[in-house]
Amino acid sequence: MISPNIFRDAIISGANNLANGKEKINKMNIFPVPDGDTGTNMSFTINSASYRICGKDFISLKKVSEIVASAALRGAKGNSGTILSLLLKGISLGFKNYDKQAAKPDVLLKGLEIGVKEAYKAVNKPTEGTMLTVVRVAAEKARAFLDYKKSVSLKELWSEVCRGAEEALKMTPNLLPVLKKVGVVDAGGKGVCLLFYGMLSVFLGNGITSVSTHNNKASLESNNVSKDENKSILGVVDDLNADINFPYCTEFICQRNKKSGTGKKINVMKSYLETIGDCVVVVSDDNVVKVHVHSDKPGLAIQEGLKVGELIDVKISNMREQNRQLKEAAQYDRVSNEVKLLPAEPVNDVGFVSICAGNGIKKIFSDIGVNKIVAGGQSMNPSTDDIVKAVLATPAKTVFVLPNNKNIILSARQVIPLVRDRKVVVIETKTIPQGISAMLSYNPGDSNEKNFSTMLQAVSNVKTGQITFASRNAEFGSIKIIKDDIIGLIDGKLVIKSKNPVKACAKLVAKMIDKNTSFVNLIYGDLISNKQAAEARKKAESKLFPNTEISVVDGKQPIYHFIISAE
Repeated sequence: MISPNIFRDAIISGANNLANGKEKINKMNIFPVPDGDTGTNMSFTINSASYRICGKDFISLKKVSEIVASAALRGAKGNSGTILSLLLKGISLGFKNYDKQAAKPDVLLKGLEIGVKEAYKAVNKPTEGTMLTVVRVAAEKARAFLDYKKSVSLKELWSEVCRGAEEALKMTPNLLPVLKKVGVVDAGGKGVCLLFYGMLSVFLGNGITSVSTHNNKASLESNNVSKDENKSILGVVDDLNADINFPYCTEFICQRNKKSGTGKKINVMKSYLETIGDCVVVVSDDNVVKVHVHSDKPGLAIQEGLKVGELIDVKISNMREQNRQLKEAAQYDRVSNEVKLLPAEPVNDVGFVSICAGNGIKKIFSDIGVNKIVAGGQSMNPSTDDIVKAVLATPAKTVFVLPNNKNIILSARQVIPLVRDRKVVVIETKTIPQGISAMLSYNPGDSNEKNFSTMLQAVSNVKTGQITFASRNAEFGSIKIIKDDIIGLIDGKLVIKSKNPVKACAKLVAKMIDKNTSFVNLIYGDLISNKQAAEARKKAESKLFPNTEISVVDGKQPIYHFIISAE
């Protein structure tokens, strides 16, 4: 049987196990574009749920699973995080009738099966050989096992789920040739296995998997951000991460009772907390005890607090994750420029939200009518909740959302059922040029339905080129890539490599245009100087047809030396 608190512990254990392996997952990216964030996205998503339930006692499977599903959905980052949140939503639906009773193992499996269907339904063109395959096969293997055995224990059934997931993971290179060529399994599938095995630890009676201080160390690579950009902030973050031995800042307040809340008991608690962490502060008066401790075992700290009195407030923060986010913010101009988004009444007919990175690109979208900008893009996917806040801050009855990145589209779609006081329309733009073209095609005099059609047509007319650096060695067709090579992509397909971003830009423009091309736009990033941008324009102009116009814009975007559009 599975009780509410066993489910709670399983989710926390799964989150911890995934956190331990997230950096390894990040490095499993099969494409040499800097985007190795699958592990981070999945870990952030499940931790959004884990933090909400850690240290709390539950009597209802329905309640705890609803909290997990809701928090994961709002915290979902990227495609992998969104798919993970949908699995948890399915499990919650499986427990919807279990208000105050434990459930048999088959109820958990039924919920997982619902989650698999939800995940497949959410993806436009499900690809086998991905995490979708892993969760589907895991559920199918467990169902066959249950049908054969008829009656099994929770640990037996979930062991079969884990075996099925592991088998499916090993199959992924045979289903996706690109995985086999690079010699890796699917990163999202690996994350699913880590989550499931973490949950299994609780079901086997081995307790909650601990967070490893070594494996959970945040990645500090700068992804080629300009050397002087936010240097002082990044240095501080690096120093902080190096000093964090106990990552969870745990604070709680206990209501003192006559028997347990004695001075002696409080001193015993303080002494115990000092054995499992540092920065211990315990303050008390006649009614309450307030506790602060940094520990890698927040659950144990809270359990000790319960010996003193009833918990009336609990707060757990992952300091490493906070520092990672601060570092990310510094890299993407968010520290000094991000404005807190406040809800606004939907008084206007139409509004727009765009996801992008780089002050120049943000200004472009603002200038052409976008109301709210969400910081994000390649290797920095915003959560569903980030997009929800931007939508709610847009004073419009209908809000068009432009993801501008294929890995953000699923998260954007999940915003639709979460916002109830206004209509959300997602234009599934995969690149910055597509987003700009969609905005420029909007006609205020047309209906929303007609504009939706017009914007989609505009998106389909845009070719997108991207010049960036290779994040790893790789081989695609006849092109052999060495880490840090300059590479060029057209609509996501790698077509050239070079040692010089300016020359690569000119080559890519030549491949993107034909005699029907009217406009070419070059958006240069924060690693390209004004002199290099002028040189790129000159070289690109030599490749153009007589009727083709060219413009150059300083986008200040990270990752991409140049973003090119051809229409």
